[in-house]
Amino acid sequence: MTSTEIVLGVGASHSTLMNTHWEETLHKDRAERFRDALKEARDELAAARPDTVILVGSNHFRGFWLDLIPAFTLGVGECVASGESGTPKGPQPVDVPLARHIAGALVEGGRFDPAYSARLQIDHGQSHAIQYLLDGLDVEIVPLVVNVFAPPLPTLERCEELGRAIREAVLAFPGERRVAVIGSGGLSHRLPWPDWRDPHGDDEEFMVGAWLNGRDNWQDYDARRREIIRAAEAALNPGFDDEFLSLVEKGETHRITRFTTEELEKTAGNGAQEVRTWLLMAALLDHVPGRRLAYEPMPEWLTGMGVAVLNPAEPR
Repeated sequence: MTSTEIVLGVGASHSTLMNTHWEETLHKDRAERFRDALKEARDELAAARPDTVILVGSNHFRGFWLDLIPAFTLGVGECVASGESGTPKGPQPVDVPLARHIAGALVEGGRFDPAYSARLQIDHGQSHAIQYLLDGLDVEIVPLVVNVFAPPLPTLERCEELGRAIREAVLAFPGERRVAVIGSGGLSHRLPWPDWRDPHGDDEEFMVGAWLNGRDNWQDYDARRREIIRAAEAALNPGFDDEFLSLVEKGETHRITRFTTEELEKTAGNGAQEVRTWLLMAALLDHVPGRRLAYEPMPEWLTGMGVAVLNPAEPR
C-alpha cells in the first residue's frame, strides 16, 4: 500500500539584497548567521528526502500584476521564475499530478476555489527559497502564490483554513509522495509601496503604474523600483518577530490570526503580511512545534530575517 506523507516544514525570510548588496551589508555577522541557518534548513530538507516541495510564497508584481490579482494561485503546469536580482531564472520542475489533485480537491471540497495556472510566473517570493533552500536537491515543486501586497488581502484566518484544507488534500493523494512545505517571506518590514487604491506623490504613482502595466515589460520599471526601495528607511519590530517565532516554536502559529490585516501592518509593516506563508506552512504541518534556527534584524535588508524548521518526527 502506498501513501503520501508530509515530512518537514520550513519557514524562512527572503531578501534579494542578499544577492545584490552582500558586500555593502554592514552587519556581516548577522547576515552570515542567517545564511548559515538557511544552509542548515537546506540540509534538514535534504535529510527528509522529499519528492515534492509545496512552495508557498508572495507576489511582488513581477509574476502578478494589478490586471489580475487572485488571493491564492496554484501552479498546476509550467512554472517559470522571473530571475530578478540574481535569483534563479527560467523553468522550474512542477509535480503536476499532485498540484492538480490539490486544486481539484479544494474545489470539490466546497470550501475553496483557488485560481490555478498552467503557465505560472513566480518571482523571488518563491525563487529565493529555490536558490537557498533547495540548492542541489532533486525535487519537484507545487508553487502556491498568496496575495500579500495588493489589498484587499485574504485574512490570516482564511490562510490558516486553506493550509488545513491543503493538508487534507495532500494526505488523500492516491500515490506515494514524501512532501515538504516551505513558507517564504516576512518577518517584520516595511516596503515603500503604496496602497494601490490611493497613491500619493510621484514615486507611488510610478509604483502603481508599474504594477498595472508591467506584465509584458516589468524589467523596464525595475531600475527605478530598486532605487525607491534602496532609499527607504528600515522599520523593523524585533519584538513582534520574537513573539511570532515563539508561537512557531510552541506550535501555536495559528494564534497570529488574532491580528486583522490593518493591525498587522500597523504593528510590523506591510511586509509582515508575508507571515501568511508561514501560517499556511504551519497549518500544513498540523502546527507541530518548530525549532528556531536563526533570527537576525537586518536594517540594511529592511527586514527581520528568521528561519525555523517544523519536523513532525520530533517528539512534541
